[in-house]
Amino acid sequence: MKTKNEIRKKQIAILGSTGSIGTQALEVIEEHSDRYEVYALTANNRVELLAEQAHRFRPAAIVIANEQHYDALKSLMSDLPDVKVYAGRQALDEIVEAGPIDMVLTAMVGFAGLSPTIHAIKARKAIALANKETLVVAGELIGQLASEYHTPILPVDSEHSAIFQSLVGEEQNPIEKILLTASGGPFRNFTMDQLQTVTKADALRHPTWDMGAKITIDSATMMNKGFEVIEAKWLFGVKADQIQVLVHPQSIVHSAVQFQDGAVKAQLGVPDMRLPIQYAFSFPQRLPLSGDRLDLFATHNLEFLEPDLQKFRCLALAYEAIQKGGNMPCIVNAANEIVNRAFLEDRCSFLQMSDIISKTMQQATFSATPDYDTYVATDAEARRIASSLL
Repeated sequence: MKTKNEIRKKQIAILGSTGSIGTQALEVIEEHSDRYEVYALTANNRVELLAEQAHRFRPAAIVIANEQHYDALKSLMSDLPDVKVYAGRQALDEIVEAGPIDMVLTAMVGFAGLSPTIHAIKARKAIALANKETLVVAGELIGQLASEYHTPILPVDSEHSAIFQSLVGEEQNPIEKILLTASGGPFRNFTMDQLQTVTKADALRHPTWDMGAKITIDSATMMNKGFEVIEAKWLFGVKADQIQVLVHPQSIVHSAVQFQDGAVKAQLGVPDMRLPIQYAFSFPQRLPLSGDRLDLFATHNLEFLEPDLQKFRCLALAYEAIQKGGNMPCIVNAANEIVNRAFLEDRCSFLQMSDIISKTMQQATFSATPDYDTYVATDAEARRIASSLL
């Protein structure tokens, strides 16, 4: 029987537990094991790490999305019969609906995160959103469902968490402008000529954040920031022209909000993804967190620069997609997933990525009023077009 002072542990499902966000979320849970417990862990391919995490955190269930790895995972888990092992995309949709789950952290990468997020919302689970493609592809639909099922969506991206934190206590005050910061990635100071010959090794050397390969490449092209603009539109109910991107190489100001009286509120801190993850878990409380603290005496320069939309055309294409609306962001996301993978596999140059995305936008079937089935069909069509353009 629980004592009066004992807190019921929040049950958390982590979609994408073996990635950068997932592993850091587990660090947060470990640091606050008196408050949080892992109910389910999922991964796509990384069987050994998933099994290792399951042995450490003893969740009720684990899911490997790629069914080819089921037997290997089952074998690795044979000594823990209490941990249920599932495989396949449908199992992802089903696990998030489990009764005991309080919150689902969506840390999967890409379009694959959309379906389980929808299932979690319909099951009225609080969403800690780290899968930006969910809102990029289907922001309007997700917003409608969250409203219909009274499901809170708490942003985990450092920038959106910063905006969210800046808005706490400001519920009645209209936003004049969102100031969305970007590190500028590894190629911030490169010329167009230099960009012709950059390699994936160059692109993967991000100056401030430690992220997975896909997001690191998106950061180098600034498509990541374009997606964050689309995300901010849906999360905070603003128009695209109210969102200003500022290149801020130091990554100290994580983003800010300007109000109609001209006041600007910002959230500052060292680059550490555990902070926005923990804030999504604990909101509205702030819990202790180990790690470095921001030393303003050591922070001599804070630069804010305008992004070069000629060099970083992907950011311009994202803005174009928002203005067009409908399924256009879905088209951009699908084409981007194809060229991102192609660049990582040396099948496409850095500058070719934006060319192929642009051509896919022109060729794919546009729908002004898409539903879920439209998004699925659009995703498949845009992937085919982008692949053929490679």
